[in-house]
Amino acid sequence: MEKKSIKEIVLELEPEAEVRSEQPFTVWVPPYRIPLLAPRLRDDEALAFDFLVCMTGVDEGETLDVVYLLRSTRHGHEMVLRTGTSDRENPELPSVVEVWATANLNEREVYDFLGIRFINHPDMRRLFLRNDWVGYPLRKDYNADPAVNPVPLESEETVDVAPMYEAHVEGDNVDIEEKENVVFGDEEYVVNIGPQHPATHGVLRFRVQLDGEIVRKVDVNCGYIHRGIEKMTESLTYPQTLALTDRLDYLSAHQNRHALCMCIEEALGLEVSDRVKYIRTIMDELTRIASHLLFWSTFCMDLGALTAFFYGFRDREKILDMFEESCGGRLIMNYNTIGGVMQDISPNLAHRIKTFVKYLPPMLKEYHDVFTGNIIARQRMQGIGVLDYDAAVSNGVTGPSGRASGWSCDVRKKHPYGVYDRVEFDEVIRHDGDVWGRYMVRMDEILQSLRILEQLVDNIPQGEWQAKTKPVIKLPEGSWYRSVEASRGEFGVYIESRGEKYPYRMKFRSPGLPLISVVDPLARGGKIADLIAVGGSLDYVVPDIDR
Repeated sequence: MEKKSIKEIVLELEPEAEVRSEQPFTVWVPPYRIPLLAPRLRDDEALAFDFLVCMTGVDEGETLDVVYLLRSTRHGHEMVLRTGTSDRENPELPSVVEVWATANLNEREVYDFLGIRFINHPDMRRLFLRNDWVGYPLRKDYNADPAVNPVPLESEETVDVAPMYEAHVEGDNVDIEEKENVVFGDEEYVVNIGPQHPATHGVLRFRVQLDGEIVRKVDVNCGYIHRGIEKMTESLTYPQTLALTDRLDYLSAHQNRHALCMCIEEALGLEVSDRVKYIRTIMDELTRIASHLLFWSTFCMDLGALTAFFYGFRDREKILDMFEESCGGRLIMNYNTIGGVMQDISPNLAHRIKTFVKYLPPMLKEYHDVFTGNIIARQRMQGIGVLDYDAAVSNGVTGPSGRASGWSCDVRKKHPYGVYDRVEFDEVIRHDGDVWGRYMVRMDEILQSLRILEQLVDNIPQGEWQAKTKPVIKLPEGSWYRSVEASRGEFGVYIESRGEKYPYRMKFRSPGLPLISVVDPLARGGKIADLIAVGGSLDYVVPDIDR
């Protein structure tokens, strides 16, 4: 019996689906069909779309659309699901939170920037902007006059009642009832951790309900450093957008920019030289090591080990010196360009890397002697904040945190880019799912990154480090998505083009947003001290979340 294609199965499941594109396979369905189709896409054995990779709201002019990029962790195939509403005054679409848990914060983000209310979502508060913000910034008719939203001089009042819209279906009639979901009641004891707190690793606010020392609920509040980067890209040329990626997860600057360059290059049909691929891969792995060393330093400090903090920073400096020599920068590198890199690598880089590859393994042994083997540290990590495999996939928790839960989700292995298909390395996977597992995955990944660098450093081919491009870069009409394995997980770039020199819509798939979405379930039932360990082990970076 001939095996059916994804297209054939989807069209059988949903007769009203309209195929918009074959590559990537994209279907548009009416909104009222989403509640029926979404669970089928996840549960069908042949499809098994259990991972909602990216969710993007787009103002198409006549309609307000939502784009879902779906992937099967079992089979590896992908598809794009689209729906939308023509009601711009009162836009409503069904929620898919019950199917993919990662839609929780993603739907709140779409509501925040496009005003689409998601029916049956439990918490339709704004995510990044103030609750009294006027307008929805990602709409094309948004009024950006500063007089409309003047800079407030007073703090925003905390909202403890979240709007919720429930659908009641009777025959052909659908009645939408507005209800209220109480976040915290008057009798509950709630403390603030952040937005100014060293253990939140940035300007992030946790509102934590406590019963003595036991955490009962965590409400995550974002947006304190929201800069509207995705809106800014709509008025920037493609080369101008590159600088913004370094400022998202600034500890994954090379990797983020690599993803954007690849997305633009794929749309242009531009092939970069092997020398560029080698250089980008080397810089990505140096970035990963530097990021994991910073994770180790700050995590140890969160748990009270101050000496370890200095050890990690001492060794990270050696990588930053390499970056400075080739890129001129130590944190914000501005190195990858469309078609290549800003300038060739330093003649001294290969020697520095070979010296570093020999230097670091003995230091890692010392790290483990100082901290990992400490009985108090182990008791603070083992069995704390357990995230199981299914929850990791449903919440879209990729990167080291996902792999610590047994999920094989390394983009370098699943969708190789650069020269990752030419080197040997192991995808580090553990099944602990706790703080300890997330910690150990990162420590072991440092060794794998050293292994990759060792294979590349003596084999960098000769060739051009920058391909010729047109003075004005215009992408053809269409949509593209490319991703990389950044230090904290899958960082993706979604671009919709209308054939102009500016992107019509550019969306960054933040690996940090899913990480903070699981802080509440991981911390519940534990002590408040465990919340600090859980947050540190997830290793989120706030500018990446706020975008």
